Amino acid sequence: MAEVTVSTVPRRQLGRMLRELRLAAGVTLDAAAEALECSRQKAWRIETGGGTVRGVDVRGMCELYGVAADLTAALVALAGETRARGWWHAYAEVPAWLGLYAGMEATARRLSEYADTLVPALLQTPGYARALHDVDPELTDDDRERLERARLDRQALLRRRLPPPPRLDVVLSEAVLLRVAGGPATMAGQLRHLRQVTALPHVSVRVLPLAAGLPVGAEAGSFVLLDFPRDGNRAVPEPPVVYQELVTGALYLDRPAELAAFERVWASLDSLALDPEESRRSIGKIAEEVHHGAGAEPESLDGCTGGLPCPASDSPCRQPDPNEPVGRLTRCGWGG
Repeated sequence: MAEVTVSTVPRRQLGRMLRELRLAAGVTLDAAAEALECSRQKAWRIETGGGTVRGVDVRGMCELYGVAADLTAALVALAGETRARGWWHAYAEVPAWLGLYAGMEATARRLSEYADTLVPALLQTPGYARALHDVDPELTDDDRERLERARLDRQALLRRRLPPPPRLDVVLSEAVLLRVAGGPATMAGQLRHLRQVTALPHVSVRVLPLAAGLPVGAEAGSFVLLDFPRDGNRAVPEPPVVYQELVTGALYLDRPAELAAFERVWASLDSLALDPEESRRSIGKIAEEVHHGAGAEPESLDGCTGGLPCPASDSPCRQPDPNEPVGRLTRCGWGG
Protein backbone atom coordinates (compact mmCIF):
# COMPACT_ATOMS: atom_id res chain seq x y z
CA MET A 1 0.00 0.00 0.00
CA ALA A 2 1.37 3.41 -0.98
CA GLU A 3 2.40 5.66 1.88
CA VAL A 4 0.08 8.64 2.41
CA THR A 5 1.85 11.95 2.99
CA VAL A 6 0.20 14.24 5.52
CA SER A 7 0.31 17.96 4.68
CA THR A 8 2.74 19.89 6.87
CA VAL A 9 1.13 23.28 6.24
CA PRO A 10 -1.51 23.38 9.04
CA ARG A 11 0.88 22.24 11.76
CA ARG A 12 3.64 24.61 10.60
CA GLN A 13 1.32 27.60 10.76
CA LEU A 14 -0.21 26.49 14.03
CA GLY A 15 3.25 26.12 15.53
CA ARG A 16 4.27 29.62 14.42
CA MET A 17 1.18 31.14 15.98
CA LEU A 18 1.53 29.28 19.27
CA ARG A 19 5.16 30.32 19.55
CA GLU A 20 4.25 33.98 18.91
CA LEU A 21 1.50 33.80 21.54
CA ARG A 22 3.87 32.22 24.08
CA LEU A 23 6.50 34.90 23.53
CA ALA A 24 3.88 37.66 23.73
CA ALA A 25 2.73 36.20 27.07
CA GLY A 26 6.31 36.14 28.37
CA VAL A 27 6.28 32.39 28.98
CA THR A 28 9.41 30.31 28.42
CA LEU A 29 9.24 26.99 26.61
CA ASP A 30 10.29 25.18 29.79
CA ALA A 31 7.56 26.92 31.80
CA ALA A 32 4.96 26.06 29.16
CA ALA A 33 5.98 22.40 29.17
CA GLU A 34 5.85 22.27 32.99
CA ALA A 35 2.41 23.92 33.13
CA LEU A 36 1.06 21.58 30.46
CA GLU A 37 2.66 18.54 32.14
CA CYS A 38 4.49 17.47 29.02
CA SER A 39 8.12 17.23 27.99
CA ARG A 40 10.03 20.21 26.63
CA GLN A 41 10.63 18.16 23.48
CA LYS A 42 6.89 17.80 22.87
CA ALA A 43 6.28 21.54 23.31
CA TRP A 44 9.17 22.26 20.95
CA ARG A 45 7.82 19.83 18.34
CA ILE A 46 4.42 21.52 18.43
CA GLU A 47 5.98 24.96 17.88
CA THR A 48 8.18 23.75 15.02
CA GLY A 49 5.44 21.82 13.23
CA GLY A 50 7.09 18.49 13.95
CA GLY A 51 3.92 16.42 14.03
CA THR A 52 0.16 16.31 14.43
CA VAL A 53 -1.29 18.30 17.33
CA ARG A 54 -4.17 17.48 19.65
CA GLY A 55 -6.87 20.08 20.20
CA VAL A 56 -6.63 19.57 23.97
CA ASP A 57 -2.94 20.60 23.89
CA VAL A 58 -3.72 23.71 21.89
CA ARG A 59 -6.54 24.65 24.23
CA GLY A 60 -4.24 24.23 27.24
CA MET A 61 -1.59 26.43 25.65
CA CYS A 62 -4.14 29.11 24.80
CA GLU A 63 -5.44 29.13 28.38
CA LEU A 64 -1.88 29.44 29.70
CA TYR A 65 -1.12 32.34 27.34
CA GLY A 66 -4.38 34.19 27.99
CA VAL A 67 -5.66 33.91 24.42
CA ALA A 68 -9.13 35.24 23.57
CA ALA A 69 -11.93 32.70 23.15
CA ASP A 70 -12.49 33.26 19.41
CA LEU A 71 -8.80 32.88 18.59
CA THR A 72 -8.59 29.79 20.81
CA ALA A 73 -11.49 28.20 18.94
CA ALA A 74 -9.87 28.97 15.59
CA LEU A 75 -6.54 27.46 16.66
CA VAL A 76 -8.23 24.34 18.03
CA ALA A 77 -9.99 23.98 14.67
CA LEU A 78 -6.64 24.37 12.94
CA ALA A 79 -5.21 21.60 15.14
CA GLY A 80 -7.88 19.32 13.75
CA GLU A 81 -6.47 19.93 10.27
CA THR A 82 -2.95 18.76 11.17
CA ARG A 83 -3.88 15.21 10.23
CA ALA A 84 -5.09 16.22 6.76
CA ARG A 85 -3.51 14.40 3.82
CA GLY A 86 -3.56 17.48 1.64
CA TRP A 87 -4.87 20.72 2.96
CA TRP A 88 -7.92 22.58 1.76
CA HIS A 89 -8.38 25.57 4.07
CA ALA A 90 -12.17 25.98 4.17
CA TYR A 91 -12.99 29.45 5.51
CA ALA A 92 -16.19 28.11 7.08
CA GLU A 93 -14.10 25.80 9.32
CA VAL A 94 -10.90 27.76 9.96
CA PRO A 95 -11.77 31.47 9.58
CA ALA A 96 -10.02 33.61 7.00
CA TRP A 97 -9.24 36.29 9.61
CA LEU A 98 -6.72 33.94 11.19
CA GLY A 99 -4.31 35.14 8.48
CA LEU A 100 -2.68 31.81 7.74
CA TYR A 101 -1.35 32.75 4.32
CA ALA A 102 -0.11 36.15 5.48
CA GLY A 103 1.87 34.38 8.19
CA MET A 104 3.54 32.11 5.65
CA GLU A 105 4.15 35.00 3.28
CA ALA A 106 5.90 36.96 6.03
CA THR A 107 8.34 34.14 6.76
CA ALA A 108 9.13 33.19 3.15
CA ARG A 109 12.51 33.68 1.54
CA ARG A 110 11.10 33.89 -1.97
CA LEU A 111 7.63 34.36 -3.48
CA SER A 112 7.08 33.32 -7.10
CA GLU A 113 3.61 34.44 -8.14
CA TYR A 114 1.65 33.98 -11.35
CA ALA A 115 -1.48 36.12 -11.72
CA ASP A 116 -3.87 35.53 -14.59
CA THR A 117 -6.84 37.62 -13.38
CA LEU A 118 -5.94 40.32 -10.82
CA VAL A 119 -2.91 42.36 -9.77
CA PRO A 120 -1.36 40.58 -6.75
CA ALA A 121 -2.35 42.07 -3.39
CA LEU A 122 1.25 42.98 -2.53
CA LEU A 123 1.33 45.30 -5.56
CA GLN A 124 -2.18 46.79 -5.54
CA THR A 125 -2.77 50.52 -5.21
CA PRO A 126 -5.54 51.73 -2.87
CA GLY A 127 -7.79 52.68 -5.79
CA TYR A 128 -7.43 49.29 -7.47
CA ALA A 129 -8.11 47.46 -4.19
CA ARG A 130 -11.20 49.61 -3.52
CA ALA A 131 -12.50 48.80 -6.99
CA LEU A 132 -12.23 45.08 -6.23
CA HIS A 133 -14.08 45.50 -2.93
CA ASP A 134 -16.82 47.63 -4.53
CA VAL A 135 -17.74 44.75 -6.84
CA ASP A 136 -19.09 42.79 -3.85
CA PRO A 137 -22.36 44.37 -2.60
CA GLU A 138 -22.34 42.19 0.52
CA LEU A 139 -19.22 43.81 1.95
CA THR A 140 -19.93 46.32 4.72
CA ASP A 141 -17.86 49.43 5.38
CA ASP A 142 -16.26 47.58 8.30
CA ASP A 143 -15.40 44.68 5.99
CA ARG A 144 -13.77 47.06 3.52
CA GLU A 145 -11.75 48.76 6.25
CA ARG A 146 -10.61 45.37 7.60
CA LEU A 147 -9.53 44.26 4.15
CA GLU A 148 -7.70 47.55 3.61
CA ARG A 149 -5.82 47.19 6.88
CA ALA A 150 -4.87 43.62 6.06
CA ARG A 151 -3.58 44.67 2.65
CA LEU A 152 -1.50 47.49 4.14
CA ASP A 153 0.00 45.14 6.71
CA ARG A 154 0.90 42.64 4.00
CA GLN A 155 2.44 45.27 1.74
CA ALA A 156 4.69 46.45 4.59
CA LEU A 157 6.51 43.17 4.06
CA LEU A 158 8.27 44.52 0.97
CA ARG A 159 9.75 47.54 2.75
CA ARG A 160 10.79 45.95 6.03
CA ARG A 161 14.45 46.15 7.02
CA LEU A 162 14.90 43.20 9.38
CA PRO A 163 14.62 40.45 8.54
CA PRO A 164 15.32 41.30 4.89
CA PRO A 165 12.23 41.27 2.67
CA PRO A 166 11.57 38.21 0.52
CA ARG A 167 12.43 38.07 -3.15
CA LEU A 168 9.19 38.67 -5.10
CA ASP A 169 9.07 37.42 -8.70
CA VAL A 170 5.74 38.09 -10.42
CA VAL A 171 4.54 37.00 -13.85
CA LEU A 172 1.38 38.82 -14.93
CA SER A 173 -0.84 37.67 -17.75
CA GLU A 174 -1.36 40.54 -20.18
CA ALA A 175 -5.09 40.11 -19.47
CA VAL A 176 -4.51 41.48 -15.95
CA LEU A 177 -3.23 44.73 -17.45
CA LEU A 178 -6.09 45.03 -19.94
CA ARG A 179 -8.95 44.25 -17.53
CA VAL A 180 -10.47 47.45 -16.14
CA ALA A 181 -10.96 47.83 -12.39
CA GLY A 182 -12.30 51.16 -11.19
CA GLY A 183 -11.95 53.00 -14.49
CA PRO A 184 -9.12 54.26 -16.73
CA ALA A 185 -7.58 56.62 -14.16
CA THR A 186 -7.41 53.86 -11.53
CA MET A 187 -5.83 51.48 -14.02
CA ALA A 188 -3.33 54.09 -15.20
CA GLY A 189 -2.22 54.66 -11.60
CA GLN A 190 -2.00 50.91 -10.95
CA LEU A 191 0.06 50.24 -14.06
CA ARG A 192 2.40 53.10 -13.31
CA HIS A 193 2.91 51.67 -9.83
CA LEU A 194 3.81 48.30 -11.35
CA ARG A 195 6.52 50.00 -13.39
CA GLN A 196 7.83 51.92 -10.37
CA VAL A 197 7.97 48.95 -8.03
CA THR A 198 10.45 47.18 -10.28
CA ALA A 199 13.03 49.73 -9.09
CA LEU A 200 13.24 47.67 -5.91
CA PRO A 201 16.18 45.25 -6.09
CA HIS A 202 14.13 42.38 -4.64
CA VAL A 203 11.05 42.76 -6.90
CA SER A 204 10.57 41.61 -10.48
CA VAL A 205 7.37 42.10 -12.52
CA ARG A 206 7.20 40.45 -15.92
CA VAL A 207 4.42 40.26 -18.49
CA LEU A 208 3.17 37.13 -20.21
CA PRO A 209 1.80 38.36 -23.58
CA LEU A 210 -1.44 36.81 -24.80
CA ALA A 211 0.30 36.27 -28.13
CA ALA A 212 2.91 34.05 -26.43
CA GLY A 213 0.45 31.18 -26.38
CA LEU A 214 -0.37 28.78 -23.59
CA PRO A 215 2.15 27.85 -20.90
CA VAL A 216 2.45 24.35 -19.51
CA GLY A 217 -0.35 23.79 -17.01
CA ALA A 218 -2.41 26.73 -18.25
CA GLU A 219 -5.42 25.26 -16.48
CA ALA A 220 -3.73 25.75 -13.09
CA GLY A 221 -4.68 29.43 -12.91
CA SER A 222 -3.10 31.86 -10.46
CA PHE A 223 -0.76 30.52 -7.76
CA VAL A 224 2.11 31.44 -5.45
CA LEU A 225 5.15 29.24 -4.85
CA LEU A 226 6.69 30.01 -1.45
CA ASP A 227 10.26 29.04 -0.54
CA PHE A 228 11.45 29.33 3.06
CA PRO A 229 14.83 30.02 4.65
CA ARG A 230 16.59 27.43 6.75
CA ASP A 231 15.38 27.79 10.34
CA GLY A 232 17.83 26.96 13.10
CA ASN A 233 14.94 25.80 15.30
CA ARG A 234 13.96 23.05 12.86
CA ALA A 235 15.68 19.71 12.49
CA VAL A 236 14.97 19.66 8.73
CA PRO A 237 14.48 22.59 6.30
CA GLU A 238 10.92 23.82 5.88
CA PRO A 239 9.64 22.56 2.51
CA PRO A 240 8.19 24.91 -0.15
CA VAL A 241 4.43 25.39 -0.46
CA VAL A 242 2.13 26.15 -3.38
CA TYR A 243 -0.81 28.42 -2.48
CA GLN A 244 -3.99 28.94 -4.50
CA GLU A 245 -6.85 31.14 -3.29
CA LEU A 246 -10.47 30.51 -4.26
CA VAL A 247 -13.81 32.01 -3.23
CA THR A 248 -14.61 29.74 -0.28
CA GLY A 249 -11.14 28.69 0.81
CA ALA A 250 -7.52 28.21 -0.11
CA LEU A 251 -5.47 25.26 -1.27
CA TYR A 252 -2.02 24.51 0.18
CA LEU A 253 0.13 21.93 -1.61
CA ASP A 254 3.46 20.67 -0.26
CA ARG A 255 3.92 17.08 -1.42
CA PRO A 256 7.00 16.54 -3.61
CA ALA A 257 5.01 15.53 -6.71
CA GLU A 258 2.77 18.58 -6.39
CA LEU A 259 5.72 20.93 -5.95
CA ALA A 260 7.48 19.41 -8.96
CA ALA A 261 4.38 19.93 -11.12
CA PHE A 262 4.09 23.61 -10.21
CA GLU A 263 7.83 24.18 -10.58
CA ARG A 264 7.43 22.87 -14.14
CA VAL A 265 4.56 25.31 -14.71
CA TRP A 266 6.68 28.18 -13.34
CA ALA A 267 9.58 27.25 -15.62
CA SER A 268 7.22 27.43 -18.61
CA LEU A 269 5.90 30.83 -17.53
CA ASP A 270 9.45 32.06 -17.03
CA SER A 271 10.42 30.99 -20.55
CA LEU A 272 7.42 32.70 -22.20
CA ALA A 273 7.31 35.99 -20.25
CA LEU A 274 8.94 39.17 -21.52
CA ASP A 275 12.19 40.21 -19.90
CA PRO A 276 12.00 42.95 -17.21
CA GLU A 277 12.73 45.89 -19.54
CA GLU A 278 10.34 44.65 -22.23
CA SER A 279 7.72 44.20 -19.52
CA ARG A 280 8.15 47.80 -18.34
CA ARG A 281 7.62 49.04 -21.87
CA SER A 282 4.59 46.78 -22.35
CA ILE A 283 2.97 48.01 -19.12
CA GLY A 284 3.57 51.64 -20.10
CA LYS A 285 2.17 51.10 -23.60
CA ILE A 286 -1.02 49.49 -22.28
CA ALA A 287 -1.47 52.28 -19.72
CA GLU A 288 -1.22 54.91 -22.46
CA GLU A 289 -3.05 53.24 -25.34
CA VAL A 290 -5.73 51.26 -23.48
CA HIS A 291 -6.33 53.22 -20.29
CA HIS A 292 -5.43 56.63 -21.74
CA GLY A 293 -3.51 57.81 -18.75
CA ALA A 294 0.17 56.89 -18.61
CA GLY A 295 0.93 60.39 -17.36
CA ALA A 296 -2.15 60.80 -15.18
CA GLU A 297 -1.66 61.31 -11.45
CA PRO A 298 -3.14 58.58 -9.26
CA GLU A 299 -5.32 59.55 -6.33
CA SER A 300 -3.79 61.81 -3.72
CA LEU A 301 -2.78 60.00 -0.54
CA ASP A 302 -2.00 61.36 2.89
CA GLY A 303 1.68 60.91 3.59
CA CYS A 304 3.61 58.11 1.90
CA THR A 305 6.28 56.20 3.74
CA GLY A 306 8.88 53.65 3.10
CA GLY A 307 11.56 55.12 0.83
CA LEU A 308 10.14 53.09 -2.07
CA PRO A 309 8.42 53.96 -5.34
CA CYS A 310 4.94 55.15 -4.46
CA PRO A 311 1.72 55.17 -6.50
CA ALA A 312 0.98 58.68 -5.25
CA SER A 313 4.06 60.38 -6.72
CA ASP A 314 6.88 60.03 -9.23
CA SER A 315 9.53 59.93 -6.51
CA PRO A 316 10.27 57.56 -3.66
CA CYS A 317 8.36 57.97 -0.41
CA ARG A 318 10.12 59.58 2.54
CA GLN A 319 12.14 57.30 4.75
CA PRO A 320 10.02 56.03 7.66
CA ASP A 321 10.53 56.82 11.30
CA PRO A 322 11.55 53.45 12.80
CA ASN A 323 9.33 54.23 15.80
CA GLU A 324 6.29 55.00 13.68
CA PRO A 325 3.63 52.27 13.52
CA VAL A 326 2.74 50.73 10.18
CA GLY A 327 -0.61 49.78 8.72
CA ARG A 328 -2.50 53.04 9.32
CA LEU A 329 -5.19 53.83 6.78
CA THR A 330 -4.14 57.47 6.63
CA ARG A 331 -0.82 56.54 5.10
CA CYS A 332 0.17 55.25 1.73
CA GLY A 333 -1.32 51.99 0.52
CA TRP A 334 2.12 51.09 -0.82
CA GLY A 335 3.79 49.54 2.16
CA GLY A 336 1.68 51.01 4.97
